[in-house]
Amino acid sequence: MANCCQTPFKPTSISPSTALNTHTRLAITKSQTFTCNLSQPSLTLTTEPEPLFTSVKSFAPATVANLGPGFDFLGCAVDGLGDYVTITVDPKVRPGQISISEIHGPKNLSKDPLWNCAGIAAISTMKMLGIRSVGLSLSLHKGLPLGSGLGSSAASAAAAAVAVNEIFGKKLGFDDLVNAGLESEAKISGFHADNIAPAIMGGFVLIRSYEPLELMRLRFPDDKELFFVLASPEFEAPTKKMRAALPAEIGMSHHVWNCSQAGALVASVSQGDVEGLGKALSSDKIVEPRRAPLIPGMESVKKAAIEAGAFGCTISGAGPTAVAVIDCEEKGKEIGIKMVEAFLKDGNLKASAFVKRLDPVGARLILLITREKRMQEFTGGTVIRISPQCDARGAVMVMEESGSTQVQRRWHRFIFS
Repeated sequence: MANCCQTPFKPTSISPSTALNTHTRLAITKSQTFTCNLSQPSLTLTTEPEPLFTSVKSFAPATVANLGPGFDFLGCAVDGLGDYVTITVDPKVRPGQISISEIHGPKNLSKDPLWNCAGIAAISTMKMLGIRSVGLSLSLHKGLPLGSGLGSSAASAAAAAVAVNEIFGKKLGFDDLVNAGLESEAKISGFHADNIAPAIMGGFVLIRSYEPLELMRLRFPDDKELFFVLASPEFEAPTKKMRAALPAEIGMSHHVWNCSQAGALVASVSQGDVEGLGKALSSDKIVEPRRAPLIPGMESVKKAAIEAGAFGCTISGAGPTAVAVIDCEEKGKEIGIKMVEAFLKDGNLKASAFVKRLDPVGARLILLITREKRMQEFTGGTVIRISPQCDARGAVMVMEESGSTQVQRRWHRFIFS
């Protein structure tokens, strides 16, 4: 760990009504935090950012990719389901590196950050920021099952990238964070941004170009109702396996048809036309016909959803989750029941159904721990003031209150850095 440069603390004001960015939700009430420059001056032209917080926790939502004819270039985020990542400044981790401390969820996930979705995205984000003097630990809480077709790997990557970016002061924009997530997706499930982009940005996202990366947010009208009925069977469909089933070449007639349906889908999103959206996402003639036979009962599930009143139904991402759209939540619950019954009857698969809204926000910060809070965990008292600079040995003087007594102590910066 680098020596402290004795740079004064810089106050940063935070309040529940002032978000760190336009879509951050804060679960704190503390009005002020302090940071210290703990590293030697950078040798590069770009100054290495300092960690503004001890620890941050982020959330990234589930996503529905492809949306029928939008293979690899259309996706959207859905509310209420997703993964959580906590990033902590950790003096036990070598500077410039990241360590995965714990994973809550599937036991077969690797703790090697080079082979973990969250770890890869976190490392990529650290490199973009030029972090060399601070080590981080990562805790992953999986809320999404693996191979579900709900963007499980993208949710982990998005939450990790956003958390690292936030702890260092939100220096990177959406494009950078999506690129960090793409590095993770490329290694784990394939190079495609239709999950990671909406997971980070929220709402509907169209990938206009990969080289260079160009992203377009599609605004769904606020005054319109849209519900996704997600029926997830107990069956894993690995993305790489499902991509291998796709044709290497397609006929011109199918190409023209899918392009027209993708255009209709985009127009329907912009107009808030849920019925038109459903009709378009049900009309894929290239990808769904190859993948549906690999998911037991999928064709019957789609038929059951539409007969129950859904405006349309298709495979979510690579599957096995089926997604239907409707404009009424109660009707969505009825459709979900029929989809679950079809999975059991014709696919011999148990399934669960959820009715969810569009998530317009995407990955966001949900909790942060300030330096004062971290000090309180060590002292057991109330921190009144932290000295404005580190001494030559990297320590600070802390004035704390315990009962009616005020005590001044000397604490090494490592315990709350």
